[in-house]
Amino acid sequence: MRVKLFQAATMAEAMAQIRAELGADAIILEQHRTRHGVEVTAALEPDEPLLIQPLTAATPFAAPGPLDFHNIPQELLQLLARTPLEQSLAEALSFAPLPSGRERPLLLCGPPGVGKTLTIAKLTARLVLSGTPPLVITTDGQRAGAVEQLAAFTRVMGVTLAVAPTQAMLAKALTHRNPGQPVLIDTAGCNPFNADQARQLHQLVIQAGADMALVLPAGLDAAEAGDLARAFAALGARHLLPTRLDAARRLGSVLMAAKAGPLSLTEAGIGPEVADGLETLTPEGLASRLLSSAQSGLAQGGAARSGKETA
Repeated sequence: MRVKLFQAATMAEAMAQIRAELGADAIILEQHRTRHGVEVTAALEPDEPLLIQPLTAATPFAAPGPLDFHNIPQELLQLLARTPLEQSLAEALSFAPLPSGRERPLLLCGPPGVGKTLTIAKLTARLVLSGTPPLVITTDGQRAGAVEQLAAFTRVMGVTLAVAPTQAMLAKALTHRNPGQPVLIDTAGCNPFNADQARQLHQLVIQAGADMALVLPAGLDAAEAGDLARAFAALGARHLLPTRLDAARRLGSVLMAAKAGPLSLTEAGIGPEVADGLETLTPEGLASRLLSSAQSGLAQGGAARSGKETA
């Protein structure tokens, strides 16, 4: 493993140095602020040697399996094919509870339109129903109607919403937290490949001292989801919360984002209902979804082909 310390005035400049020297596959091991800016320790795993086995016999054609339906990249597909799916998911990916927001604020991040605000509403409803109303903060001062949308949810649940689009306002909003009260922070949509937006998000995370969970919709292109996961992980994300799991048929992007980050799979959005719209992700449950959606998709594809042949 190649490890190197990078020093820069801002996190964005440090990330640019890392990409230029170590490439897109570098991982962040440690980061902290200094009097002159930031210090980031990054590492790059060496490429695995290529082992070529002598050809002793013709390799039979392998019929596509159910996981091929999900457009999973070949490297990850091979990992998942080694053992029964539940076991291989548990070995290849990380699963962990979503931080509650009690010890450290929970901040949701992601590109625009991925479902962060609705997810905040769902988490708020869960906490209200459990008897521990959270402090809800939004830093989204950019999107038209963003504050009104979240305010409509919190008003119905009797929870006060703090609007804090700047670092200073966020710091002040956090002073209203009661001892032991959970804190949930909604953020503006962020393009992590834009240096200014990435820097602003990272500064908010540092200011809040928050646990950061990436929200991504299921059904994205797997390679794109992997790139996004790596970029947000470099900014501090450690957890993944997929949305629209009930609507997407191909889930390769969810698996790829978790692997590429790497990010721990926590919960997933499974519908628009605020009171009951989240599902805990487990190897067993995810395996069941992967197999059932593949079987359904393959069956529909076969029926469509049969209809064309008889037409």
